[in-house]
Amino acid sequence: MSVRQGNRLMTAHNKSDTALKLMTAAVELMAEKGYNGVTTQEIAELAGYSEKTLFRHFKSKQNLLESAFHHFHYADEMKDLFKNRIIRDLHADLLTIARSYHTIMFRNRKLIMIMLKDGGKLPGFHERTHKHPQQLKSLLIEYFRQMMDEGKMIDTDPESTALAFIYMNYGAAIGRMNEDPILSSISFDKLIEDKVRLFARALLP
Repeated sequence: MSVRQGNRLMTAHNKSDTALKLMTAAVELMAEKGYNGVTTQEIAELAGYSEKTLFRHFKSKQNLLESAFHHFHYADEMKDLFKNRIIRDLHADLLTIARSYHTIMFRNRKLIMIMLKDGGKLPGFHERTHKHPQQLKSLLIEYFRQMMDEGKMIDTDPESTALAFIYMNYGAAIGRMNEDPILSSISFDKLIEDKVRLFARALLP
């Protein structure tokens, strides 16, 4: 590797590290104070950089939040899961997908709550961040089609089945984030296992 190539790699790494620190600081502050309650100056200071550095990387506060959403949320992880961890067993696969979904959603709970509270006030935010559930829906539709073609699942509408699975898990994820008392009498892991078992059983031929 040449010195020039090494310098390019180091520069790219430093840019990535700076962006990650700024995104993390933004999520922490916005979760605490709300999107409108935080300034770009405060975000930059918490990350250890100048406001000029923040704008050089992200151009605007909304772009910073959207970049954090894309960086931390589940599109890439789910794509990898469907490529490498699916074993063509309906119950086992749906359980793997559900567990991964809930792990990612809970890990990103601060970001999700920011989206729910402030996303509707930001022009184009929901449209641009919709790729994550849309991609999961597409992955599930293709999976269900393949399972039907292989005779491992009843003939049903794959899109409706994908949406039912997504919203079944989304509702539980939001309840968990909000510490809904209705969930306090059962372990969350058991809830996931039971609902996936029932869902898969209804689809088996």
